[in-house]
Amino acid sequence: MASAPRSRTAATPEPTCSIERALRIIGERWTLLVLREALIFRRTRFADFIHALGIAPTVLANRLETLVDAGVLEKRQYRDGGSRSRFSYHLTPSGEQLVTVLGALQQWGDDHVAPDGGPTSLRRTASEDRPLSVAFVDDEGRSVPPSEVVFVGRPESADPGLLSPVQISAAGTPE
Repeated sequence: MASAPRSRTAATPEPTCSIERALRIIGERWTLLVLREALIFRRTRFADFIHALGIAPTVLANRLETLVDAGVLEKRQYRDGGSRSRFSYHLTPSGEQLVTVLGALQQWGDDHVAPDGGPTSLRRTASEDRPLSVAFVDDEGRSVPPSEVVFVGRPESADPGLLSPVQISAAGTPE
């Protein structure tokens, strides 16, 4: 008799890298598209996500559950006249912060894989309609080019791979 498959989560230790930890929550294509709909188009209802994305209901339910469990979205009950109660999904402050992640993905896509005719939407300020770019900014508010960005591990880090700085060259490759 075959034994039940072991859970990947139970067998895998919790990662120490914040990037890997974040990817466990938002690192799936449909999850990022659900977040796009919530952040950019302010969609909150299950049926609206289905209609906008063409996603299977079971896949959407799983993605929404992951985002709710992680505190990125919160469920709110609502009822339209005469209908049964349903849930809508609203961004939490943690979810609202993901606008930077989606903006960076969009900016990269605009620069490297935009469709013919250019980007389909632009990042602009709400108050003055000024163009926006996603960038690293230092503690004095100055933009820092990618060639100057260095990731340095904490000295007390248990992961020796994080102790040496990783510098990304202007071409986007590790030096």
